[in-house]
Amino acid sequence: MTKSILLTPFQKFFNTESLSGILLLAATVVALVWVNSPFAESYQALWEYQLGFRTPFFALNKPLLLWINDGLMAVFFFLIGLEIKRELMIGELNSMKKIAFPLIGAIGGMIVPVIFYLALNDSPETMKGWGIPMATDIAFSLAVLKVLGKRVPLGLIIFLTAFAIVDDIGAVLVIALFYTGDIDVVLLLWAAGFLAILYFLTYKGFFSKYLGLIIGTVIWILFLKAGIHPTIAGILMAFSVPVRQKILTSEYLNELTAITDNLKKAKILDESILSKEQRDEINHLEELTKKYQSPLQKLEDSLHGWVAYFIIPIFALANAGVSFSGSNIDYHFVFVITISLVLGKSIGITGLVLLGKKLKLIDIPNDICTRHIIGVSFLAGIGFTMAIFIASLAFIGDPVHIDSAKIGILIGSFIAAVIGYIILRLNTNKPKISSEQ
Repeated sequence: MTKSILLTPFQKFFNTESLSGILLLAATVVALVWVNSPFAESYQALWEYQLGFRTPFFALNKPLLLWINDGLMAVFFFLIGLEIKRELMIGELNSMKKIAFPLIGAIGGMIVPVIFYLALNDSPETMKGWGIPMATDIAFSLAVLKVLGKRVPLGLIIFLTAFAIVDDIGAVLVIALFYTGDIDVVLLLWAAGFLAILYFLTYKGFFSKYLGLIIGTVIWILFLKAGIHPTIAGILMAFSVPVRQKILTSEYLNELTAITDNLKKAKILDESILSKEQRDEINHLEELTKKYQSPLQKLEDSLHGWVAYFIIPIFALANAGVSFSGSNIDYHFVFVITISLVLGKSIGITGLVLLGKKLKLIDIPNDICTRHIIGVSFLAGIGFTMAIFIASLAFIGDPVHIDSAKIGILIGSFIAAVIGYIILRLNTNKPKISSEQ
């Protein structure tokens, strides 16, 4: 019983990400059909539509595509930041024993695809896209595992989720360090000052999501104007959100018992309306519950649906559209991206994990066999969302290589998904069934 209760939040996350992967696929198909139809001009016109405002002191005017990639994706990165902080403090990455297995896999899954990319690449123009095959799209990959159902042990799902989060950290660092423009140090210092205020308030035990939203918007603008991609602001903002509750479970339960007793004793005016005593106790309960809830987990829960069901599909719709009839596609570059995702990820993850096991650096759960690792390492080659995002940063103003990168990402992700699915589908080592289940 206890085990199933403890797994519920992760299973909820798994279900959310799986459905998000299906919506992501649908949005991608719509974008591809739209841009390769007679209505292709309307697709381009929609995302190039200018939105913004201008004052005598400040102007912010951007195409709709950049509002999505710079604005909505900052919320996506904020959620990633929340997930990273939670995993580091109370989740699957909060100890060296837990982190070793996914960490080894993530290192192989980041370094080897980059080696493939650099080795196969023959053009100086495309060298700067080396970060494209680094990250795994967690929504798509978990959607494939969802289709496989009980053939996939829970330990494998946790492994995939954990190393996807680790290589998200790597991708974020790469974006921050290598895919930023000329930096305005003064504006960056202002942003750092506002972040320091938020971190100090959190340290002192004060947190307000409304204050965080206001200051976060200012920090986002400062990052944008400073030349650092504003999605990085989302990550840094997330680390200012406290994970601990203000009151302990024992105190909450004691107060809850007192409130229940008081409600039983309170005067009842009518079954359809509350008396003053009842309203006072309910208000007390609401305040008590706010203190008991983790601000980080509450924000994560409230944002997860928006990101999974709206922001990521909208990002795919706006960015996945690429014409296959164009004559300016760099087919060698498409090949480089495809191979880096399919072989780079699978060889990197499987090779390093099995080497780590042989050297006794990691312990692999009993319900995970070698074929499981090989299968999920191919699924890690589904690099969709983060890969397209990095491609858009690497080749700003270069539509030929952006479109070529998108085609390579789509083909590579599709091949990786199919191979990973087949390997896991044909796996004969069924996960062990616990007596507690």
